[in-house]
Amino acid sequence: MAQLIQASLAFTKMAAAELLSFLNAVYARIKDNPAFTLSLPFDIAVLKTAIDGYAAAVNEALDGSKKAIAERNRQREVVIKMLRQLAHHVEAASKDDLTVFLSSGFDLRPTGRTKTPPVSQSIQKIDSGDNSGQLVVSVAAVPDAYSYQVRWAPASTAGTDTAWTIHSVGKTKPPVTIGSLTPGTAYVFQARALTDTGFTDWSDSVTRICT
Repeated sequence: MAQLIQASLAFTKMAAAELLSFLNAVYARIKDNPAFTLSLPFDIAVLKTAIDGYAAAVNEALDGSKKAIAERNRQREVVIKMLRQLAHHVEAASKDDLTVFLSSGFDLRPTGRTKTPPVSQSIQKIDSGDNSGQLVVSVAAVPDAYSYQVRWAPASTAGTDTAWTIHSVGKTKPPVTIGSLTPGTAYVFQARALTDTGFTDWSDSVTRICT
């Protein structure tokens, strides 16, 4: 029996800046998404108003006044409640279709207590970006490496050298954001490091569907 899709509620513990980024990503993914716009628990414009209100409250609270901090916390409770409602709506509207679910901007709830292992020796993980058509690749650090390269291609054409797009990065942090991808398309990713002896071999392939 297939496991039911459940949304992660990690947003309830996010810091203000991270929560604002998450809120805007969910709003951008859902507002014109026909999979979710029917039977929303509230008008999507209400979410945008709440996001703007929380952003303003966060900015006002920077002066440290008790009144401003109290208002920021109140606005936080408002947007968290709305996100919880949206999470339940997305779970139901996705009808156990993982691709549809991920297009909402919500993350899957972890199924275990153990730390998620790297997806390959050179790639730690691949997440959805803030916008549709983006994937974020976390490259594993290699001791004494000077720089790194990430390459990707549509899964259907990855067997030919001309299909690869290569991007060079100096560090493993922050993760590499790959844009201009086609939503709904599966992409193959590989990574390698530049060391004293030259480039390492390309890593094992990791495949992800862009949302």
